[in-house]
Amino acid sequence: MPRFSVGQTFVALFLAANLWASAALPVAQAADYSKEHPLKVALVVHGFLGDKSFMDSAAAGLEKAKAELPVDVKIIEAGNDPSRWQPALADATDAGYDVVIAGTFDMTGFIVDLAPQNPETKFIIFDDAPDFSKCSCSNVLAIEYQTSSAAYLAGYAAAELSKTGTLGTISGMEFPTVTNFKVGFDEGAKAARPDIKILSQVAGTFDDPAKGKEIARAQLDQGADVIFPIAGATGIGALQAVRDAHKLAVGVDSDQATIFAATDQAQADVIFTSVEKRIGRSLYIALKDTIEGKAKYGTRLLLGLPEGAVGISRNAYYEKLVPAGLRAEIDAVEQKISKGEIVPETLLK
Repeated sequence: MPRFSVGQTFVALFLAANLWASAALPVAQAADYSKEHPLKVALVVHGFLGDKSFMDSAAAGLEKAKAELPVDVKIIEAGNDPSRWQPALADATDAGYDVVIAGTFDMTGFIVDLAPQNPETKFIIFDDAPDFSKCSCSNVLAIEYQTSSAAYLAGYAAAELSKTGTLGTISGMEFPTVTNFKVGFDEGAKAARPDIKILSQVAGTFDDPAKGKEIARAQLDQGADVIFPIAGATGIGALQAVRDAHKLAVGVDSDQATIFAATDQAQADVIFTSVEKRIGRSLYIALKDTIEGKAKYGTRLLLGLPEGAVGISRNAYYEKLVPAGLRAEIDAVEQKISKGEIVPETLLK
């Protein structure tokens, strides 16, 4: 598949967003927003920023919107105590924001409760979706990501790069939006090397780097020489273990090698690619379409490789660590997935 620049990929995603918008009526017509009268947006993070992946990607998308659109953004870090999440979301709603955004299944139930009580507020839930047939959610836009297709590419590459024939995966928890990464990664690895061995463990948390490091060290001791943590901040510890062992890793959610490069070059050097869930980019598009009256509130969007909403990082580390022949092979596999000639397994339909 041809490689695209960041700008070209963004344009493709923007065009795709307009196609998504044509399939359903928006909740409201375009409003006259300006820098003087901006769309007021709150992102409620159930945790903290600084995970260098999932939450940071969402925040980056809102900062981009703030810089380029008539949008006023407030990011609220609700912390790791689950008892604070619903009050934080309710407080943001009561504060009069036009759009309130939250992510993952942990927050979906709260949004389902708040949406019918606040019909003038628009809600965006990313990386999960309510059952629209069972809730009064006409003012809710849900965005999900078909990550298994991108993870398939990373798994294929990981298997080919492995010298020991053993890979490791570490999941934060087991639910579809996390496990879908592993499903695609495992399938891609086995497509490349049917005899590949894949060690798997669930950490049970997204907020424990020490546990992530412990699990990764155990997998390394069992012969894994490529590890894929799908575990938020827990995964940072796993990446550190891979760094210390001078093995290879696959990043998750964001282009983690590029993120680490500014502060930990040794860490960046072992991340040969990342499976990107382009949350920030999709949120930027959702806000732009909201301003223009095109956003499909009351529906669920499932976005994947064809829309540019997921992908793998093709950066300087990818160029250095992945041989040219394998890069060409990965491009060909990606093209087949986009054309429907290869259909990776998925937990999201």
